[in-house]
Amino acid sequence: MSEHRRKPPQPQGGGRASARRAAPPRPVRGAPAGRDVPTASHSGPYAQQPAQGSRADARRAAQRGSSGRGRGGAGSGRGAGGPDKRLINYPRSDRDGWKRFVPSWKLVSGTALGFFAVIIAGTGIGIAMVSTPDPNKAAQAQNNVFYWADGSQMVATGGSMNRQIVPISSIPRSMRDAVIAAENESFETDKGVDPMGIARAVWNMGTGGSTQGGSTITQQYVKNTYLDSDQTLKRKVTELFIAIRLGVKEEKDTVLAGYLNTAYYGRDAYGIQAAARAYFGKDSQDLNPSECAFLAAVLKGPNLYNPDGGIGAAATPVLNEDRARKRWAWVLDREVEVGRMDPAERAKYTEFPARVESEQARGMTGQIGYLVDTAKAYVMKTKGITAEQMAMGGYRIKTTFDKSKVDAMTKAVEDIRAGLIDEKKRPDTDTFVQFGAASVDVKTGGLVALYGGPGWDKKYFSNNANTSGVPVGSTWKPYVLAAAMEYGTQNSNGKGISVDSKYQANDLTVINNREGKPLRDSSGNPFRQKNESPTAFGYVTLNEAMEKSINVPFAQLVFDVGHDKVKNVAKSTGILEESINPNNDASFALGTSTPSAIRMADSYATFAASGMHREPYSVTAVEKNGEKLSGFEAPKDQRAMDNAVADNVTKVLENVVENGTGKKAKKLGRPAAGKTGTTDENKSAWFVGYTPELSTSVVLFRTDPNSAEKKLISMKGVGDIPSLHGGDIPAEIWTEYMGEALKGAPVKDFPEAEDLGVTADSAGAPSPTPAAPVTPSQSPSSLPPSSPPPSPTPSKGGRPCKPWELYCDPDTTRGTTDGGTNSGNTSGIIGGPSGSPSPSPSGRPGRPGGLTGGSTTTGSTQD
Repeated sequence: MSEHRRKPPQPQGGGRASARRAAPPRPVRGAPAGRDVPTASHSGPYAQQPAQGSRADARRAAQRGSSGRGRGGAGSGRGAGGPDKRLINYPRSDRDGWKRFVPSWKLVSGTALGFFAVIIAGTGIGIAMVSTPDPNKAAQAQNNVFYWADGSQMVATGGSMNRQIVPISSIPRSMRDAVIAAENESFETDKGVDPMGIARAVWNMGTGGSTQGGSTITQQYVKNTYLDSDQTLKRKVTELFIAIRLGVKEEKDTVLAGYLNTAYYGRDAYGIQAAARAYFGKDSQDLNPSECAFLAAVLKGPNLYNPDGGIGAAATPVLNEDRARKRWAWVLDREVEVGRMDPAERAKYTEFPARVESEQARGMTGQIGYLVDTAKAYVMKTKGITAEQMAMGGYRIKTTFDKSKVDAMTKAVEDIRAGLIDEKKRPDTDTFVQFGAASVDVKTGGLVALYGGPGWDKKYFSNNANTSGVPVGSTWKPYVLAAAMEYGTQNSNGKGISVDSKYQANDLTVINNREGKPLRDSSGNPFRQKNESPTAFGYVTLNEAMEKSINVPFAQLVFDVGHDKVKNVAKSTGILEESINPNNDASFALGTSTPSAIRMADSYATFAASGMHREPYSVTAVEKNGEKLSGFEAPKDQRAMDNAVADNVTKVLENVVENGTGKKAKKLGRPAAGKTGTTDENKSAWFVGYTPELSTSVVLFRTDPNSAEKKLISMKGVGDIPSLHGGDIPAEIWTEYMGEALKGAPVKDFPEAEDLGVTADSAGAPSPTPAAPVTPSQSPSSLPPSSPPPSPTPSKGGRPCKPWELYCDPDTTRGTTDGGTNSGNTSGIIGGPSGSPSPSPSGRPGRPGGLTGGSTTTGSTQD
């Protein structure tokens, strides 16, 4: 089209100048886009002067004017259709408002492609940089070396002696099927990782379902080659890269053999060959499908599925075996479910496979196995180390155990056993008698000695020093007394009471709850507490009740104090809550709780240390690869009770040794305090005692170590003793050990116990007869010479010793010693709260409610 045909219509009076004047002026820089802004005021001298230019200039000016009228015109630099020279058009210049921030499909797809390109490149580099694991290197574990307290070596255990790599041909098909069915069904088809499995595990855990691992067999194999198993991002990423590489490059049989050769099966066994020898005494190629299912079940977690037991309260032999049986049956059923075993074959295996005795006893003679086991458990708990990591070795562990004291304790037990126990002569009474003992340094809380049993080399693996399920009997009574001294009773208006307070002690006395109403037995009748003897003691002081270990006073006292107060006192001295009987009944005061010998020795050390408690510990230093690990300093002491309370408990327990059921310990020949304990039917017998330097507990009980229930058996007749008590054999062992352990040590006295508390007799106690008043006319010189009041004669129920009674003491009151559990159900009878404890007037440090003095109320005369 020719130029003159596109000429715009000319206004009247037009011409070129008129056309130019019709074009709008250019906007001022910075003016709002899309608006016509004059460049100068119309009244200015140059307002009417036209710009000079050609026809083309006029046309361009007209075009600019038309495009600049709307918002987002060219003058704005961002209107629709405007030019954009940026590399990435974001925010978008060709959109208005919020649409500018909506990315284009080109930008989204380009970014995604770039991201995946980076990921693929990084993965490729990562896979190229990592190396394939070597099962032979993974199986080369180091020794763990344990040292005595003086720095000399105790034993080196672990190492590579229990490891042997075998080819896939030596691993039976049934073992491969069991592991694949139980742990990674898609193993033969996956590429080393299972994204769906990981997502499924995350979903189950996030929704509160059962927790499960998302790792494939390949990933677990890779993890087994990292001996430190650090939970770091770097290790996790490296593990993932190696798993992907193995999934792509290696044969499945190679990966499966690597996993089974490096996995931990418990019993210090790494690899299928070591596990087959450790559990069944055969080579791996000779395992049958039932045994293979068992080993596959153990792989779930040896600490919880090894029937021998593991570390922690949830890993007892009984609980572990129950888990292992259920897991074993599930593995066999799972093999049928995924098509790796015929139902007919599954039906053959109904009996849990029998196992051989553990060979972990190699080098663990005498008490060494129990010492090592105790120290290992402490290290694992302190640093959060798994059993697998510990079994890989490399640790240098210095313990608190004193070799001379361990030898002395072993000798004391074995001497008594040899002179008393005769299983051949008395098989019905002397079989299955178990001894346990522990000794704690009062100043530090360090375990210096323990006796766990005959020894791992004698095929006895339970540690009797760390017993669970053995009631402590009357050794629990000091906690009831300490709570009464600390918190008072409902009869003392919240003030701590004195040991001169009197309580009814007659056999079969009705026990009242905190409301003063009789407890009821299972038949609904008033519950009557039984003593060991029918002796009519009448009202006795708490000091005498402890001396003779009479049950009735303490069965009533626990209700007057409050069960929770007693539990608080026991826990403050180191007794673990899970070992405390939760029932608030009368028998609670008589020792139905089941702390271990270690915990009882440590707890009584709190009384010896005037109320300062120190947690028991067995390790002072640990090194790994030449570096010292932190966290093994001696635990800090904490005040458990007012020092006056602890010192008064010690004074009462000194009287038990001097005049009461613990008189056999007098042969020690130095200040000592302690308490005997015997449970119902003589199923356990304890003596727990201490000097200012050492606190030691000794326990006897009967149980068949091979039985599933581990039920306690009566010890009546053991050692030809009709009724064995804590003041008999346990006190003898305690005395012999303490004499040797303290040989050459200077004799120390306990702190002097000051007067403590108010006398608050139980309901019904008789008032004292007032003394005759002295007439004023009498002069002191005319009075007859006074003589000191006769010493109280404790009621005795003893009898002359017979020649066959090896450890008989005619002064020991067997008829009034430690009581057992009561008959009748009083569980759930809970009294109201006791009075609020008053603050300690002495101002001593201690728990609120500690009482170190007070006036004496009526009825305070002592028998």
